[in-house]
Amino acid sequence: VQLVESGGGVVQPGGSLTLSCRTSGFDFSMFGISWYHQAPGMGRELVAFISWGSGPPHYDDSVKGRFTISRVNAESTVYLQMNDLKPEDTGVYWCNVRLGGEDYWGKGTPVTVTS
Repeated sequence: VQLVESGGGVVQPGGSLTLSCRTSGFDFSMFGISWYHQAPGMGRELVAFISWGSGPPHYDDSVKGRFTISRVNAESTVYLQMNDLKPEDTGVYWCNVRLGGEDYWGKGTPVTVTS
């Protein structure tokens, strides 16, 4: 199982980034995928989750209306479109899948929001 995040970078407040999580090694279409955020000096927190089926995505209140999670099963990839970025969105973003009770993580992609 592999998850590879990309798309992070440095952006000004109010800017946008799109993160990608490319996966392999499991039946992507059958599992939900999460994005987590870890701000400097803080713990890792769930930002968004998208299920394998038709259920609505879940978002943390801090990103509702600004972030959009989506998936393309043919690409085994999940995206996180981040708009109106704020300094508090700074940190490392990881994608996650839980398979058989075990969590799998990528190496993360860093995002810095600064003027």
